[in-house]
Amino acid sequence: MELSPYAQGGWRLLGDPRRFPRRPFAALLRAAFRSLLDHPQAGNSFILDDPDLKDIDPTVLKHCHAAAATCILEAGKQKADISAISTCLEDCKLDKERIEQFCTEYQKNKDALEILLGSIGRSPLHITDVSWRLEYQIKNNQLHKTYQPSYLVTLNVENSDSGSHPDVSFSCTMEQLQDLVGKLKDAAKSLERATQM
Repeated sequence: MELSPYAQGGWRLLGDPRRFPRRPFAALLRAAFRSLLDHPQAGNSFILDDPDLKDIDPTVLKHCHAAAATCILEAGKQKADISAISTCLEDCKLDKERIEQFCTEYQKNKDALEILLGSIGRSPLHITDVSWRLEYQIKNNQLHKTYQPSYLVTLNVENSDSGSHPDVSFSCTMEQLQDLVGKLKDAAKSLERATQM
């Protein structure tokens, strides 16, 4: 099981007991599972309401929530066993207690996660068009100066099972976009090799 550098960075923050003591760590894990399984459209908007998380910087909290959700979905997608999850989280510098806590929560929610992932559909989405624009962010929502360029990317998609779907939109840095393009090129080469066989 492999996580993106962004998700690994979030898990490193989660592994730091000074930033995330025991109770906030447990609260964030519960919130990550709850946001995926109970309210998938809500995203991370309601995790800020948890009293155990009120003292944590909202930017760090959102980053860590995204990292936890990514790990949960990746583990569910790959049907990862406990040893694969443990190895991945050990690489992110989590201690044994936090790894066990995550694995316990994962085992508790594994069946519901598999049902959720199975409901997405059997046919993958087909990208029909891509549009993007460059955005330059001067301040974030906490009014901290960032001066950071990012790309707003919109993928027009359709599914052969049910026709069209809402567009997929996301924001990323130049490094993340370059990583995405590189992975898409690798995927295209793999597909080309597979069709030549």
